[in-house]
Amino acid sequence: MKLILLGPPGAGKGTQAKRLEEAHNLIQLSTGDMLRAAVAAGTEVGVKAKTVMEAGELVSDEIVVAIISDRLDEDDIKAGFILDGFPRTVAQARALDGLLADKGMMLDAVVEMQVDDEPLVGRITGRYTCAGCGKGYHDTFEKPKKDGVCDKCGSTEFKRRADDNEETVRSRLAAYHAQTAPLLPYYESRGVLKSIDGMADIEDVTGQINEVLKGI
Repeated sequence: MKLILLGPPGAGKGTQAKRLEEAHNLIQLSTGDMLRAAVAAGTEVGVKAKTVMEAGELVSDEIVVAIISDRLDEDDIKAGFILDGFPRTVAQARALDGLLADKGMMLDAVVEMQVDDEPLVGRITGRYTCAGCGKGYHDTFEKPKKDGVCDKCGSTEFKRRADDNEETVRSRLAAYHAQTAPLLPYYESRGVLKSIDGMADIEDVTGQINEVLKGI
C-alpha cells in the first residue's frame, strides 16, 4: 500500500501516519528525516545535500527525489509506505510519478485531510511539549492532568516551537494554499484523491482513512 497524506500544517497528518504504520505495517517517510539520515550516512546524494545546505541554499527537487529513490530501494518498504511532506508542488508530484513508474510502483491513494484555517491556527499556536519526554499537550484540548506536571514522566519543564506563533502559522497556511493545494486537481484527475473531514476528532479521522483503505 502506497499512500500520500495531504493537508495543511497542523491537520494531524503525523498522528494519523503513526496510526497507519501500526495498523498496516507501513513505513512513514518524512522527507526531512530522510534528508538528515542521508547526510548523516554520507551517501552520495547525502553529500550533495549537505553541500547545498551548508551554503544556505534550499535542497533541489532533484536531490529530494534521489533521496526518496534510495529509501524506496530498502527492504522495509516492501509492505508499503506513507509519504509525509512530499510532494508539495505539482512539479514534485510529476517527479514522484516518474520515480515510482521507474520502480514499477504506483500510488494507491492520496488522502486529503480537509481542515479550516481558523481552527488550525488555534490548534497550532496552542500546542506545546514536555521538555523531558516530548509528550504533546495543548492549551485547550489536552492539558496535563495536574497543572504544570507532565502526565508521562512527571517533568515540570515544557517548551513551545518558536514558529508556532500566529503570524508564522498564517504564513505557512498561505504557502500551503498557494503551492500545495494545486496538487488536489492533479491527483483527482488520476483517480487517486480521497478527501476526508480532518475537523473530526482523532478516532473519527482514523476511521475515515480506514474506510478509504478498504476500497483499495
